[in-house]
Amino acid sequence: MKNSFQMSRRSIMVGGSALALTLSSRVAFGGTRIKAAGIYTQPVEQQWDSRIHIAMQAAQKRGDIEYLYSESVADNDYERVLRQYAEQGVPLIVGEAFGLERAARKVAKDYPDIAFLMGSSFGPQDPNFSVFDNWIHEPSYLTGMAAGAASKSNVIGMVGGYAIPEVNRLMNAFMDGAREMNPDVRFLVNFIGSWYDPPKAKESAFAMIDAGADVMYAERFGVSDAAVERGVKAIGNVIDTAPDYPGTILASALWHFEPTVDHAVAAVSSGKYKADDYGKYSFMKYGGGSIVLDESLVPADVVAKIRAKEAAIKSGAFTVTINNNEPKST
Repeated sequence: MKNSFQMSRRSIMVGGSALALTLSSRVAFGGTRIKAAGIYTQPVEQQWDSRIHIAMQAAQKRGDIEYLYSESVADNDYERVLRQYAEQGVPLIVGEAFGLERAARKVAKDYPDIAFLMGSSFGPQDPNFSVFDNWIHEPSYLTGMAAGAASKSNVIGMVGGYAIPEVNRLMNAFMDGAREMNPDVRFLVNFIGSWYDPPKAKESAFAMIDAGADVMYAERFGVSDAAVERGVKAIGNVIDTAPDYPGTILASALWHFEPTVDHAVAAVSSGKYKADDYGKYSFMKYGGGSIVLDESLVPADVVAKIRAKEAAIKSGAFTVTINNNEPKST
């Protein structure tokens, strides 16, 4: 058992008994320590969900929340799990609504006293459905600068999960950053149609490397493995995987969910939670995004340019373009 409570996919399928939590019949807002649930369609080790999980664990360690979670929840089971947590009176429920918008918003309407904070492509829904996303287009631009400067073949490969706005804007920002350093660079772009299929991502990366790519943008797991095997460099996304691929990862755009969840917990605890867009808390100026560089792989003059651009972004002197359109090979 992880933390105070966890349901594996198997235990979810067993039924409601797995959610027999020791809660009062309804937990009122306004307490100093609240229960908060995370519901994830992927394992908590997966890039995107891991950032939420880590932030929730940090809030629990501080004593702000008692953290409950369910991972690897099937799409067709998601609504039921949402309702079970809501029925137990968990005041704050965090999860993903991507592809599940209708079900998640329906549940939120049925439980107006529960605070829902959901990853979503759309806007908030009164009175209690707030949205967020990993708006890390800013550090993605900076990692693009590192990639553009590093490419000798002027070909960069990019493997993504799905061509949705949340992924598209990161990839487009990365491409803009690469072009700043290398106007001649070209891109090979492919989406594998999965959030977690490392073998498929790896095969896609191999094809791009065979076509001349000497830097790979690893939006999905599996890409960096291909980079290691073929001796090319890679760019990480959302989490820092450099320790797992020494000598390969030039830079990574990191997402920090802590500012998002901390604002939500404070609002619920004070009884002031309302439907809102929490996306801004992923921006660099709020500490929601950052870049990590391997300065043993990135030349000092390139590091200096990246750090100068980073400062300009944080100060507001430079704005990274948000482009949600599907990126294409060039």
